[in-house]
Amino acid sequence: MPPTITVFERSPDGGQGLARDMRVRWALEEVGQPYDVRLVSFDQMKQPAHLALHPFGQIPTFEAGDLVLFESGAIVLHLAERHEGLLPKDANARARAIAWMFAALNTVEPSIVELEQAPYVEGDQPWHEQRLPLLEGRIRARLGQLSNRLGDADWLDGLFSAGDLMMVMVLRRTDGMGVLEDFPNLVAYVARGEARPAYRRAFAAQRAVFTAGAAAGGHA
Repeated sequence: MPPTITVFERSPDGGQGLARDMRVRWALEEVGQPYDVRLVSFDQMKQPAHLALHPFGQIPTFEAGDLVLFESGAIVLHLAERHEGLLPKDANARARAIAWMFAALNTVEPSIVELEQAPYVEGDQPWHEQRLPLLEGRIRARLGQLSNRLGDADWLDGLFSAGDLMMVMVLRRTDGMGVLEDFPNLVAYVARGEARPAYRRAFAAQRAVFTAGAAAGGHA
């Protein structure tokens, strides 16, 4: 039986491949692992059946036999450790690739998500507009450090790895913020990730769910 992942029934990202199941889809495609999808609505995500899989009521979840995982990073790491193609064989290089996974999620992503969510959680506050340059500055500082480290290399540490997969997906969240464009090597880095056949298959699969959901909504 192939593993099953849960995904948004109607993704709020408009089918742009930003929902976190995209990270898991991409990893599954990279390692050649077929998978099934179970669609969940926002209401279903808060119900006991889904909370038993994900205690915080989010997506994605991953079910394979008697194993249930949540958190996209944990799922991608699980896949990378059990299939060839996402982690180097050399022990030190493998450890560095995992370190880049953590860096993407813990060091780079938080400030991006904070700016992304600011209009929704604090947009009605009188100090909101004054705070935006501070949030953007934090992102630019991190991107500058990442840009310096990447330099003119194709990937973060030799060959493409799960670290690159997670970092590319995190950097894609800056779309529309006007910050990534200041770092041409990072723009090219993201483009290389998006050009990988496995990414393109994963994006098409996630896009198809949004398109089907939008069509169903239009006929309601």
